[in-house]
Amino acid sequence: MNKTVFLLLLSLLAIRDGLGQMQEREFRAVWIATVKNIDWPSRADLSVEQQQQDLISMLDGLKVQGFNAIIFQIRPGGDAFYESSYEPWSQWLTGTEGKAPTPFYDPLSFLTQACHERGMELHAWFNPFRTSLDWDSSKVHASTHLTQTHPDWLVQYGKNLYLDPGIPAARNYVRTVIMDVVDRYEIDAVHFDDYFYPYRIDTLDFPDTISFRAFGQDFDQVEDWRRNNVNQFVQDLHDQLQVHRPYVQLGISPFGVWRNKDRDSKGSDSRAGQTSYDDLFADVRHWLAEGWIDYVAPQVYFSIGYPPAAFEKLLDWWSQNSFGRNVYIGHAAYKIANNHDKNWENPDQIPAQIRLLRQYHQIHGSAFFSAKWLPQNPLGVSDSLQNHYYKQMALPPRLPWLDKRAPLPPVNVWSKARKGGIQLRWDNSLSSSDIKFHIVYRASGRTVPQATEKFFYTIIWGNPGQWLDQDTPRFRKHSYLITAVDRAHNESEANQLLVRRRWW
Repeated sequence: MNKTVFLLLLSLLAIRDGLGQMQEREFRAVWIATVKNIDWPSRADLSVEQQQQDLISMLDGLKVQGFNAIIFQIRPGGDAFYESSYEPWSQWLTGTEGKAPTPFYDPLSFLTQACHERGMELHAWFNPFRTSLDWDSSKVHASTHLTQTHPDWLVQYGKNLYLDPGIPAARNYVRTVIMDVVDRYEIDAVHFDDYFYPYRIDTLDFPDTISFRAFGQDFDQVEDWRRNNVNQFVQDLHDQLQVHRPYVQLGISPFGVWRNKDRDSKGSDSRAGQTSYDDLFADVRHWLAEGWIDYVAPQVYFSIGYPPAAFEKLLDWWSQNSFGRNVYIGHAAYKIANNHDKNWENPDQIPAQIRLLRQYHQIHGSAFFSAKWLPQNPLGVSDSLQNHYYKQMALPPRLPWLDKRAPLPPVNVWSKARKGGIQLRWDNSLSSSDIKFHIVYRASGRTVPQATEKFFYTIIWGNPGQWLDQDTPRFRKHSYLITAVDRAHNESEANQLLVRRRWW
C-alpha cells in the first residue's frame, strides 16, 4: 500500500480524528485581507464606529470558534492601515488615499489590543513589493506614496506597479517601513504572503533589465539573481529583528508548491503550473534551512487527492522540509462549495485535512483564508471547528530556537471572593518583563484542576497581576492554578492551588 492511500485510509477511519482530541499546542489563525475590502472593512465608506464594531464582532466570532491568532493585512500595496510617517493611509480604509480616519484612530493599535484582550496573537501582514493595483497613470496618488517619492524604484508588470526587488535601496526602504511597525506596535509577528516577485503572466518577463545590469554583475542568470535578491531581503530582515525585537516572529506564507520534483529531486510530487522557487523567486526551503524565518504557512489550497497538487502529498513534503521550524498549513476556506474541483463539495474536506495534519509532529497548526467565509459556515465547517476540532482552547506552539527555558511561576498568589466574582492576584519573578501572558486553569466543585488543556480556562495577556472571574455562581466552590508563559511560549509550573467559594 503506498503512502498516499495509507493516509487517506487513516483519514476516512478517523484514527486520531480530532473529534474530541484535544490539542495542547496548535496555531489556529485566520487571514483578514484588507486589499480591495476583501474581508475588512466591508466598504471604504464605513464610519469609524462601524469599522470598530465589525472588527470586534469578527474577533468575537473567531474566538468562539477556537482561533488563537489573527493575520491582519496592514500594508496591501505601498499604503498603510496604521499611522505611518513613510506611507499614506490606505484608500481601502477611508475611501481616499492619504486620508486619516475621522474621528482618528489607529486600526493596527486597536486590533492588536483587541486581539490580546481575547488571548489571540496579532501577526502584521505586509506585502513588501506590490505598490499599486490596477495602475492608471492618470490616478493622483498621495504625496507620500511611492509613485511620488521614488518612482525610479517602480516597474509595471501587468496591471500593477511593483518595487523592483533588484534595487538594494528599495529593499532597504521596505525593511525600514517594517521595522518602524516592529518598534512602535506590540505585534507578535511580521508576516508575508506569497507575493515577492509577482506571479508570471504567460510569457511576459518581469521588467528588471536595467537593475540587473546595474546590480547583477555576479550572476550569469537573471533568475538566480532574483532569488538572491529575495534571499537577501529575508536574511537582512531576520537579522534586524534579532537586534530590535528577537521575540517578534518572522513568518511567511508561500505558494503551496516550492518546486515540482520533475524540476528538482528535492521537490514535491506535484505538477503545479507555477512554483514558489521558479516563478516567484522565493526559495522558502532555503530560508527554513538557514533559520531565517520562525514559521512557514504554505498555502496548500488544494483538496485531498487533487491530481496536479494533492493536499496530502504537499502536507507530507512540508513536514519533511521544516528544518526544525514551525509549519502551519494554509486552508482554502473560500473554496468550500465554491470551486470547479468537486472535492470541495464534500463537507468533510477541511475536517479531513485537519485530521491529516495532526498526524505529523512537524506540523503545528492551520491558517484559513479568509475571515469573511467562516461566518457563512459553508457546508457546516465553522460548526465543525467550534464544536469538535477547536472545541478546546490551545496554546500557540513553542519557539524552542528562541528559548527553551520555562519562566518562573507566579508567586504570592492570592484569591478573594468579592461582589461580582472571585478576584485573583499574583506577583511575578524578576523576569516578568519577558512574560507574554498568563493562563488560568479552573475547576468547579470538588474537582482539583491540573495545568492541562482539560482545565484550560482563559488567557490573560501581559502582566496585569490580577484578574476577576465573573463566571462564578454563588455558593459554588472554584479552584484555580495560574501559570506564566514567556515570549517563546514556554509555560511555567503552577506552584500554588487557589480554592475559593463565592458567597454573594
